[in-house]
Formats: sequence, structure tokens, C-alpha cells
Amino acid sequence: MYYPTTRVLTVLELLQSHPSITGAEIARRLEVDVRTARRYVAMLEELGIPVTAERGRFGGYRLVPGYKLPPLMLNEEEALAITLGLQASRRLGLASQAPAVESALAKVERVLPEQIRDRVLAVEETLIWDTKERIGHGPDSGVILTLSSAARERRRVSLRYRSRDGEETERTIDPYGLVCQRGQWYATGHCHLREGMRLFRLDRVLGAELLDESFVRPVGFDVLKSVLTSLGSVPKELQLDILLKTTLERARWHISARVAVLEEVEGGVLLRGYTDNPDWIACLLAGLGCDFEIRKPVELVAALRRVSERLIECSNGELS
Repeated sequence: MYYPTTRVLTVLELLQSHPSITGAEIARRLEVDVRTARRYVAMLEELGIPVTAERGRFGGYRLVPGYKLPPLMLNEEEALAITLGLQASRRLGLASQAPAVESALAKVERVLPEQIRDRVLAVEETLIWDTKERIGHGPDSGVILTLSSAARERRRVSLRYRSRDGEETERTIDPYGLVCQRGQWYATGHCHLREGMRLFRLDRVLGAELLDESFVRPVGFDVLKSVLTSLGSVPKELQLDILLKTTLERARWHISARVAVLEEVEGGVLLRGYTDNPDWIACLLAGLGCDFEIRKPVELVAALRRVSERLIECSNGELS
């Protein structure tokens, strides 16, 4: 006998994703009559899937609670959401859940169709998590999947991108890798439009398409370091140029590459970058425990005076 397998599996997916669903709703979703919908449910029961029916106004079909239903039916976006959630749990240091996380990831990978599995695995292999903070609203999942696949397969991408100023451009890029840092998503790689390394915020990507052209990633390229260095060099209101009279190792211990670029020079370490908050930079400098020379900006000198005045005021207060 011929069974419309696709529709039966659709009914199975509806039962998986709803605590209860009526025959009329199943019929509407499948664009068939209610009698045909009931026949599809009966086919599932013949396959050994425990479906129960509740009569009455608020009745409907549902799966028996606690039933471990194989196969796991996920579309591409659902598979990506589960994979990212499990990866985030692993990266957030939930050690007690580590065996369950690894087991769940393995199960998801096992049951996915090959094409979806390869794209999801590309995300797992190419995405770097550099955060212990809550992940905010991310970019479109299709953008993540496309750029992850491109980074994994070393394929160029046609990108439609909107800059911070709202300018939209069409670019061809060689994506070297992805990073999720402090709740924000980035891709780094060679931009053929600008003829150099560029950093892209994925929430500003308006469209991404894999191309047939391939590329070669530089040997030993550090994706995370590149992203952090680029973030420390993003132009803001005030340019920083400060000589720290300390070692490069000690400076790196206190100052993230996201904050500024550090370069070892004669007499110490040169801190270069940008800021919109000179008071915050002043507090950072005050906590370094080393001498420093401010070359830029002049606003930072005033900010240091404000910080020192607050510290003096606090030190003159009475101890409780």
C-alpha cells in the first residue's frame, strides 16, 4: 500500500512540537480533510508511536509524556540553535553537565541529515567563544551557517554589508573564522574590496552567499587575536597614545587586546587605541601600578585629575 510518507512525518513533527493538537488543525496544516488527518495519525500508531486522543472541546492528539521519540526531527535553524546552546553551556564552565552536553551534541550530530550536519559542524569547528557573559540577540542563523561553512571549506563569500555609518557595500571576502565575544558576533578575514584584513559584525551582514572560488588561510593565523586587535583599533571619539613604563607581559596581563593595541618600544610599551570614555581609561591607568606618559589625548589628563580627586576624597572619609 502506498503511504504518503512526507505527510505522515509532518504529523509526527507537529506532535513533537505541540503538547496537544486537534485533528482539524492537523488537517489545516496539511491541507487535507479531517478524515485523512485521522488516517495519518493511525499510521503513526501502527508504527508503534504512542499517540493518545482526548475527546471534547479542548481535546486533541498528543504523544505519551516521557516517550523518547526517535528520530529527532530538526530543521537547520533548530539544529543550529541546539548546537549553539550546548556549546554555550560547555563554554560557560558548567563542568557538572559536561558529560550530558557532549552526549547531547553527539546525538544531535548522529540524527541530522548529512547536509545539515555538515553545516552545523562547520559552526562548531570554526566559531570561537570568548565570553562568559549572557549572549544577547545574535545575527541571522543563515549568516552564521554560511560564513562558518565558508571558513571551514576555505571558500570565498559574496557579502552585502552595512557599516556603522549606514553605508551598504557589496564585498567579496575570505572568512578566516568567527568569534562570539561579549555577546557580539564577528567574522574576520581578507576583504577584496578594501584589499586588506577587515572585521565584520555579523548583525550588520545583510546577505551572504557562498562562491565557488577558494582561498588559502595564512599559516598559523590566530582568529581570536585578530578580532581582539581589530576591536582595540576601532575608531572612536578620542585617540589614545600612551607610553607605559613596564614590560609587555605585564601590560598584557592588565589590558585586553579589545581595549587597545600594545607594542613593545624603547622605554616601555606603547598603548594605542580609541575611547569614548576617558574616565574609564584613567581608572585603568591608575590601577596599572607603573609610571606612564600621556601623549594623546589631552582630555585624559583632566580625567586622571578627576579620578585622583575622588580617591583623595574617599581616603579622607571616616572609617566606619
